[in-house]
Amino acid sequence: MNPDISIIVSISIILLFSPFFAKITHLPTTPVEIIFGSIAGYFGYIHHTYVFELIAEVGFLYLMFLAGLEVDIKKILKTSPTLIKKGILYLSVLYLLSLIAALFIDNGKIFIVILPLISIGLLATITKEYGKEYKWIQYAIVIGVLGEIMSIILLTIVSAAVSFGIGYEFYKTIFILILFFIASYTVFRVVRVLFWWYPEIKIYLMPHQDKQERDIRISFAIFFLTIAFTLYLHLEVAFGAFIAGVFIASFFEHKKELPEKLEGFGFGLLVPIFFIYIGSSFDLNSLLLDKLLSTTLLITLLMITFRILSALVFIKDLGFKNSSLFALSHSMPLTLIIAVATLTHQSNSIDNLHYFAFILAAILEVVFVMLLIKSILKFSHSIHNVNR
Repeated sequence: MNPDISIIVSISIILLFSPFFAKITHLPTTPVEIIFGSIAGYFGYIHHTYVFELIAEVGFLYLMFLAGLEVDIKKILKTSPTLIKKGILYLSVLYLLSLIAALFIDNGKIFIVILPLISIGLLATITKEYGKEYKWIQYAIVIGVLGEIMSIILLTIVSAAVSFGIGYEFYKTIFILILFFIASYTVFRVVRVLFWWYPEIKIYLMPHQDKQERDIRISFAIFFLTIAFTLYLHLEVAFGAFIAGVFIASFFEHKKELPEKLEGFGFGLLVPIFFIYIGSSFDLNSLLLDKLLSTTLLITLLMITFRILSALVFIKDLGFKNSSLFALSHSMPLTLIIAVATLTHQSNSIDNLHYFAFILAAILEVVFVMLLIKSILKFSHSIHNVNR
């Protein structure tokens, strides 16, 4: 069969049957898509063609865009200083634990980078499934933004160091990243003042009654323009997509139905294709590598345990159960792990064993954490119903 036809048919079948299989097995849909993608890739039904990789990359960026939609920067700026301080303490403990662990592990330098990574991309799938009313989810989004920014900075530093070495180009990239943060903040302040004085502008851009789907068009325009801008600056593109989502959530809040419309398109097509691609990118034959499973389990255990220990700073606010759920929601930096592992592997900084271990750990964390969150919430609901 033609490889392109094989990919189209395989993706269509996975898109169609994943929700039904997830319902039957009581698994979240995301791990099912990853597992099916891995099986299809192993048997040769899915190949990594340029078009497939491009669509998967757009799916990842759209997932980051949807994660940004969960963040209203105006509300975050109103967050209590106490919560921000605890968030900084949480991240500090996480980085400290990672540093200590790296001292006792082979290839410790890469563990210093990977273990504390945080991405709130998959928080979008959690809020899609469970809603935003849980306090631990609200905390996870606010603190996750801080963690994501730190992780993006770390990824940019690693990427620049691998690509250019420590020299002029490296410092130039860091300087551009700082300017990008300053420029983003400046644009936010300017637009905020502009819309405060002239609120009719945002109504004109995205009217309540809109037969031309202008809100969708503008959202995608902002999404792609921000990506193009970060590409031009040679910065991490995912952060640009995230910023685009934050911008829309912060300034077009009058369009209550807009996030749902954008999520419907993303979680119905682009995001599942990304997860299928992630699954297909893992070579099941690598499971035969000596010490792969033990190394993978070590990485997974450290990442989850360190977050749970660090999240104890919120135990008075959330309690142990919700603090643990908060920590688990930060334990799935899927794409950031894969990005760092790929960069360091291409530069020969890590061997095949650690490369495949990081990839497998990234996938395993999604599967395990999604199941664990679902089980904890289901159990707590059962206890609540019994007590009633």
